[in-house]
Amino acid sequence: MTVYVDDMKARFGRLVMCHMLADTDNELHAMAGRIGVARRWWQSPEKTSGSHYDIALSKRAQAVALGAIEITWRQAGAMNSRRRLYGHLGKPTDPWAGLFAESQKLRAAAAGSPAISEGETA
Repeated sequence: MTVYVDDMKARFGRLVMCHMLADTDNELHAMAGRIGVARRWWQSPEKTSGSHYDIALSKRAQAVALGAIEITWRQAGAMNSRRRLYGHLGKPTDPWAGLFAESQKLRAAAAGSPAISEGETA
């Protein structure tokens, strides 16, 4: 099971929250169940930037103890972007891999011009 928890610290009332995401929704929901987070707190991809739970830091500690991988909030954002483009999170070690080239292709297609490859200048 590959589940990730980021280091975001957002206030929600008296709680401090972070994100929990996973390679698959089944893995995500399984971890949520193991740490006692109700399914109703799931942030579905239809409503948010990507499938995840916002969890309290106490739940984060439980998830880490159960094997969740700690990542930065920037890695989480890049991984979610990759999932929207490619259908998978990829690895947190290089969360930006392929995103620049893909975004350039999409922009070029929208503008009707050739894409600039990563590392090239206009």
